Amino acid sequence: MKFNLLVVSSIAGLVAAAPTAVVKRQSFTTSNQLSGPCRPITLVFARGTGEPGNIGDIIGPELEAGLASHYGASNLATQGVNYAASLTGNFDAGGCDPNGIATMEADLKQAASQCPNTKIVAGGYSQGAACLHGAFRALDAGTLNRIVGAVTFGDTRKAQDGGQIPNYPPSKTMIYCAPGDLVCDGTLLVSPAHLSYGIYAGPATIFLAGLIGNI
Repeated sequence: MKFNLLVVSSIAGLVAAAPTAVVKRQSFTTSNQLSGPCRPITLVFARGTGEPGNIGDIIGPELEAGLASHYGASNLATQGVNYAASLTGNFDAGGCDPNGIATMEADLKQAASQCPNTKIVAGGYSQGAACLHGAFRALDAGTLNRIVGAVTFGDTRKAQDGGQIPNYPPSKTMIYCAPGDLVCDGTLLVSPAHLSYGIYAGPATIFLAGLIGNI
C-alpha cells in the first residue's frame, strides 16, 4: 500500500467531522455478545481507524441493526473486534494491527466452536476490513467453512488482494467501495467518500440475508 502520513493522519479528523445526521443515527458503538447464549446468527465485525467502541459508528451499528430488523434482535449475536484501531495499525503488515487480526481470528473460532448451529457472518470497515483479510488468511478450513458470508466497506486491502478475501469464495463475498473512495485503489488517500458507508447497510443486509437464508 502507498502510505502518506499526512493523508493517513486526516482519517481522525474526517471521522471527528462526520455529519451530525450520521452520528445521530447510531445509538451504540459496542457489542460484546459472543460471551452470551448462542443465537441463530453471529456477526463478527471490525471497526475502522479511530472509531469508538468496538463496532464503530460509520457502518457497524447500521449493519447490526439491519440484520436485527430482518431476523429479529433475539436471533442475532454481534461481537465487535476489540483492538486499538489506531492510525499506526495501517502501517503494519497486512494493513491492520496484528492484535486486530489475531483477535478477529479468535472471535470467529470461538463463535464456530461454542455455537455449532449458529450461522456466522463477518464484516469490516477500513482498517477493520484489513483485519478481516488477515484473519481469513490465518483461519483453518473448518472455521472458514462455518462462515456463510463476509462483507467489507472501504476496504484498504481490496487492490492488494485482487478484489477478494483470502481463502474465501467470491460468491460469499461482497466488497463495498464508494465512488471516490481512493483507499479501495491501494492508497491511504482519505476523502469524505470514506465516511459514506452507512448507506450501504441495506444492500449489505440483503446480501448477507441471501446467504444466511431461513433460521
